[in-house]
Amino acid sequence: MTALRIQRGIQFARPQNAGPLLLDLYLPGAAADVQAGRPAVIHFHGGGWRVGERSSLGPGVDGFGLSPIEQLAEAGFVVASADYRLTDVATFPAQLLDAKAAVRWLRTHAAEYGVDPRRIYAWGDSAGGHLAALLGLTAGAAEFAELEGALEADGDDHVAAVVAWYPPTDLERMGEQARPDAVARADDPGSREALLLGAQPADAPDKAKAASPLAYVHTDAPPFLLIHGTADRFVPVEQSAGLAQALEGAGAAVELLLLEDADHMWQLPDGSSNAARQATTATIDFLRRQAQQH
Repeated sequence: MTALRIQRGIQFARPQNAGPLLLDLYLPGAAADVQAGRPAVIHFHGGGWRVGERSSLGPGVDGFGLSPIEQLAEAGFVVASADYRLTDVATFPAQLLDAKAAVRWLRTHAAEYGVDPRRIYAWGDSAGGHLAALLGLTAGAAEFAELEGALEADGDDHVAAVVAWYPPTDLERMGEQARPDAVARADDPGSREALLLGAQPADAPDKAKAASPLAYVHTDAPPFLLIHGTADRFVPVEQSAGLAQALEGAGAAVELLLLEDADHMWQLPDGSSNAARQATTATIDFLRRQAQQH
């Protein structure tokens, strides 16, 4: 097992009218063993954009004790798990701008932490998966360039691949795709999605589209791994399936892994951690393959 160092609470940005944004950095190897050119992953937590904290994959996954972030670091990746503004502080696109800031910070400090700036990947779960997908699809997008300019943001925010666990990808259709036994629906009054947009998705279709990764699919998208449970009662499985179909149709590289009977946060009817283990293994395998190709 690789030695692991963790540096917590590093400030990477401070948006106007908000507190500092922090990240935790997971570094493989001893302090004297900083190797240049390691691949890196930036992780974004879930929680419906309104709750959650960095370095957590939600109570369901954390409860299994698998520590996927640490597993990824032990596999030789530098992992940065980053904050972003929640919806009680700001609405979209603040969250995406924060995610872009985290990528730029890591690339700027790549030499300091032995990171290969060409091999920075994004990974997120649920709301964090939504941000990871947007990161992968909007690097250099004109839609956000003016906003980033207003924040005096500069530097390269592209990521070389994306892993998204049960991500919202199409906020316009998310409500209609909800399962009959859904715990939450995007078209419910005061839904997580409504809080993100500052309006009900049905009442603000332009805002819903602007916040949907599906709207930014293009031929040159980085490789994607989408993992979703077929029994997800929070984010319909069609959200990942639809994005996978769009990426494939655009000629982009995409892998879709559907875990049978798994609910959100990889909860299974038998209470086992099998789905979480499968998702973690697939994530590490995918990112290792990406790192080996660059």
